[in-house]
Parts: sequence; structure tokens; C-alpha cells
Amino acid sequence: MELTQIASQTHWVLWLGLALGIAFGALMQRSHFCTMGAVADAVNFGSWGRARMAALAIGVAVLGTQALSALGVIDLSKSIYTGGRFVWAAYALGGGLFGFGMVLAGGCGSKTLLRMGGGSLKALVVFLVMGLAAYMTLRGVLGLVRVSFIEPLVLTLPAQDLPRLFGLSPWWAGGVVGFALVGWALRSAEGRSWETVVAGLGVGALTAAAWTVSGTLGYVPDHPETLQEAFLATNSGRMESFSFVAPSAYWLDYGVLFSDKSKVLSFGMTTALGVVVGAWLVAVLTKTFRWEGFSNTRDLAQHLVGAVMMGFGGVLAMGCTVGQGLSGVSTLALGSFLTLACIVGGAVLALKYQMRVMERAV
Repeated sequence: MELTQIASQTHWVLWLGLALGIAFGALMQRSHFCTMGAVADAVNFGSWGRARMAALAIGVAVLGTQALSALGVIDLSKSIYTGGRFVWAAYALGGGLFGFGMVLAGGCGSKTLLRMGGGSLKALVVFLVMGLAAYMTLRGVLGLVRVSFIEPLVLTLPAQDLPRLFGLSPWWAGGVVGFALVGWALRSAEGRSWETVVAGLGVGALTAAAWTVSGTLGYVPDHPETLQEAFLATNSGRMESFSFVAPSAYWLDYGVLFSDKSKVLSFGMTTALGVVVGAWLVAVLTKTFRWEGFSNTRDLAQHLVGAVMMGFGGVLAMGCTVGQGLSGVSTLALGSFLTLACIVGGAVLALKYQMRVMERAV
């Protein structure tokens, strides 16, 4: 394959990433899809509507992704989630910190992008601080903590994904997990509402589509410069789907060092940008775009602390509610299930903490 073909293919990956991000953001904004909101609804009000929406999305993502794997369209062994290094401490601690932080910051990584599109200056501050903390965890002082003390706590497995780990067919493993989630989501009337079904099906399908773009169109079996296989326009060097913490760091790096020609756009960066654009389009069309700022110093401090926890925890756990909870779980990786459980656990603790603070203030 010639370098001109590589460049053209890279552009297609980036543009399709932007298009998928726009669709993802528009759908989530219109349906109020939010993992943190789902946990908050269940804990504070006993409402499971948005939790069923999230479960439907995850189920559809699992079914779609595992079907693509079974058909040989994508090779999930080449994702960041399915390798044999089970860094259990990083998954657990990172997930818990991210879950607690997203409650303090008013939303997870994807919700931060949605709020930015809707006019929230608070979300913009969270994005910048989260990106800085994520960058420090990837390459800075927090990275020393990650590499020296947390990631060495590891179990070595043949693989993390259920099909390879237990010798199962992707059809069988994906079908059991996927249909179980879809079945639970559709079990009640609130899970069968038009909004829930459309959002769940759409978000899940877009997640599988992102794997396809990165894993097929972006796949080069023999790159002319390295003579090795490569995945074009990915920061990890592997196939990727949606994830929104590390891309915040890459956007800061790109913006600060723009004149450095080695700094280029990536699939994760364009999907993140697309989410903001999609949310903005829906907010403008539905006349819900509103500028929003911090109400007081306490509000600012809480968002700053939450943003730092999300940046550090998201990189540590290798993903957020979308990166691990949706994209990662669609690969059926053990680490993704553990991370998602710890994110939910951290969010529940934060919600309980906020309720206690409110009770003391009364």
C-alpha cells in the first residue's frame, strides 16, 4: 500500500469518526442518555428508566461487536481491553475514583462533552482540568504513581475477553450476555418507551460501528514505513471505539503544541469533537442551548476536584463510563466489567456523600 493511500485512508477514518461522534452526541443529547444520571435516578428516586436505557445500549453493543468478531470483520484481540494483563488494582481504583468524580463534576466524560455543546462553561472547565489530569497521568508526575505503584499489581491471563479466556464462541458468549441485558432492559414498560428503545439501539449500534471503522478501514496489515500492521489514526496504536477521557488530554496536547508537525488528529479526538457538535446541533434546534456558569466558590471547587478524579481515574482504569462501560464491555473483557462495577460503586458513594452534606446543611 502506498503512502498516498495511507493518507487517504487516515482521512476517511478521521472524518467517519467525526460523523459517528456527531450522531452519538445528538442521540445522547436528545434522549438524555447518561450513566451518572441513571445511577442518580435509581439511588435518589428509585427510577430505573435510564438504567434500562444504558443496559439496552450495552446489550446491543455486545451483540453487534461480538457478531462482527464472529464474522471475522474485526479482531478484538487487537483492542486495548482484551490483553492478558489484568491490572485489577488500576481497574478498581481508577473506576471508583472516576465514578465518585463524575458525580462531583456533574457528569462523566461523555456528559461533559454534551454539556459543553449545550452551553455549559462549567463543563468546559471540567473538560480542561480533566484533560490536564489525564495528561499528567499519561505522561507526567501522576504517571509515575500509576506505573510505579498501581499497575505492578497485575494478574497475567491468557486473555481477558470471555470467548478466548473460556474457549467460547463469540456467538454464544455475546448472545448470552447481550440478550440478558436487552431482556432486562425491555422487561418493564419504562424500558420499552420509544425514547429508551431508540437511544439504546442507536448508542449500541454506533459503538459497534466505531469498532468497524477503526478495525477495518483503519487497519493496515503491512504499513510501508514500519513493515508492521497498524491501526491508522489511533493514539493507542490499536483498534478503538468511543472513549472520552484520554482524548481530552490529546486535545490539550494538540492545541498547545500545534506547530509541532508530529501532533496530529486521531480517531478518539474527532469522535469527541463530534459529540460536542452533535449536542450543540440538538440544543440549538430544540432551543435548549443555555449559557451556564458556576453558582459559587463551592460549586467551582467541587467541579475541579471531580474533574481531577475523572482525569486520573479514567486513564488509570483505561476508560470511562463509555470507554470501559460501553466500548470495553462490548468486547466482553473482564477488566471492563470490573471497571464498570467500580464506577457505579464510586458514583453511589458520592451520591450518598452529597445527601449527607445536604442533610447537615438543613
